[in-house]
Amino acid sequence: MIVGKEVILTPEGFKKLEKELEYLKTVKRRDIAKRIKHAIAFGDISENSEYEEAKNEQAFIEGRIATLEKMLRHAKIIDDLDVSTDVVSIGSKVRLKDIELDEEFEYTIVGSAEADPANNKISNESPVGKALLGKKVHSIVDIEVPAGVLKYKILEIKK
Repeated sequence: MIVGKEVILTPEGFKKLEKELEYLKTVKRRDIAKRIKHAIAFGDISENSEYEEAKNEQAFIEGRIATLEKMLRHAKIIDDLDVSTDVVSIGSKVRLKDIELDEEFEYTIVGSAEADPANNKISNESPVGKALLGKKVHSIVDIEVPAGVLKYKILEIKK
């Protein structure tokens, strides 16, 4: 992540990151400290795999904490009032129809930090998200993806 780069989040995404940060700072830090203390009790730490594993996890957790703190510090929270239903924007829920497959589905456009394709939350920086931004209902959108070109019709835009 680039230092100082704005991180676009929905209120829900901001709360989720805050919750993860709190969990890492309280629960995970304590757990790892206990594991390290326990591993040290075995004696010589130079060849102690439990100690090494706990120290590696500690480094990972501390890195994640630093990343989350930076993201939250540079967060721009998208207000529902800023989300238009006239054009697709970050925070929009977009119902689409795949013209070729004749299937309908819905995506929520979110910032890259919040993207979760398994839950239909796509990044504004992804090929699909980027192509949909600024488009209106009934627009036909051609989206170039590694597998070829997708052709979607925007059926509905909602908050």
